[in-house]
Amino acid sequence: MKLDTKKILILGGSGFIGNAIYKELCKYFDTYGTYYNTTNSYSTNKQFVHYNLEEDDIVEILESVKPQIIISALRGNFAAQIIAHEHILEYVKKEQCRIYFISSANVFDAYSKYPSYEMDKTLSESIFGRLKIRIENMLLRLPKEKMAILRLPMVFGNSSPRIRDMKKAIINNEPVDVFPNLILNVTNDDKLSQQIHYLINRDKTGIYHLGSNDLTHHEDFIKEILERVGNFNPILKRVYTTNEDRYLAVLPKTNKLPKNLQFTYQNIIDHHVLN
Repeated sequence: MKLDTKKILILGGSGFIGNAIYKELCKYFDTYGTYYNTTNSYSTNKQFVHYNLEEDDIVEILESVKPQIIISALRGNFAAQIIAHEHILEYVKKEQCRIYFISSANVFDAYSKYPSYEMDKTLSESIFGRLKIRIENMLLRLPKEKMAILRLPMVFGNSSPRIRDMKKAIINNEPVDVFPNLILNVTNDDKLSQQIHYLINRDKTGIYHLGSNDLTHHEDFIKEILERVGNFNPILKRVYTTNEDRYLAVLPKTNKLPKNLQFTYQNIIDHHVLN
């Protein structure tokens, strides 16, 4: 497929991550997205299709758009997500199509002693992590050239829900939760979108860990971001889930991206300006 002939459908295209990917790709590809909330501006955008995960049939949208690349950044009812992905994978099997699935570091949240790499066995104690594992396992039954699993650590960005919640807490003089014993890597919407653009451009498939290539403590990371706000003392609420250090980090080992697409957690901190 030539670069300019790829037709891309982003499921969850109006969400924080989905929309960042849409903005990155729409300048280069014939890019479509789905949206759920009818009160926003997407209803007038010809490239966006309304999709209610719990009520609508994803097959109708797939048959209408006929994408060659599907990026799944869906959120919502877990049972409905499973059914939707079953139908999506049927479409991918029979058509000239590939799926990129946005997964999470939570597929490893039962392992707390060390960071996780692409080929490590998944195991989760959380409902969210188990959902991601179940959909990942469905994808792994596809031919390798038809799928990519993209595991993300915590995602930040100036318009991210996490940063918005922090700003709101600061304005209202409420505490910001920090996890002193949590060791993680991080990403933001810009870096992630650029990495996904590269993977699509180069027809890359397989499992990718798309986060900073180094680790930090959650408390230190949040403190440094908050220092960008100004000269005042935000209230930090330290949340201890364990007495020992706990890892929730997805590092690349097998499938490393080019140097210009690698970054550190400091790059993510430097990107934040909290006005």
